[in-house]
Amino acid sequence: MIARQFAKVSVAARAVAVLAAVGILSATVSHAQAQPAATQRARVVIQVSDSDQAKWNLALNNARNIQTDLGAANVDVEIVAYGPGIGMLKMDSPVGGRIDEATTAGVKVIACENTMKGQKLTRADMLNGISYVPAGVVELMSRQQQGWAYIRP
Repeated sequence: MIARQFAKVSVAARAVAVLAAVGILSATVSHAQAQPAATQRARVVIQVSDSDQAKWNLALNNARNIQTDLGAANVDVEIVAYGPGIGMLKMDSPVGGRIDEATTAGVKVIACENTMKGQKLTRADMLNGISYVPAGVVELMSRQQQGWAYIRP
């Protein structure tokens, strides 16, 4: 009789121990999953929808500072321009030199083709070295859904 009671207690104790271990383990696993992998590159998308030169300079400064702080090899940086912000990507842009420096440093500068069509701009009107997407807003949405950090200076 004592052996049976001991066996029942032993089984119950083991069950409690297993459940406790699973609870601790699952909490550890979910905490680990919330943390980015050490080898995962940081990714940030910057929105520029203003034609203001100061806003563009701020966005370009943000991109440069991110690359400096994290290391350019450790981060993907995109600047997406749409609406009035597209004007600073034209050939006569007052920030054209800085945009060229940014693209040379690995920043992907992207123009919205919807905005270009609306403003009757072609790729020939735009700075060399930039990229294009059909819709800038959709690019921003897509990047955020993929886990990219979002900045709007």
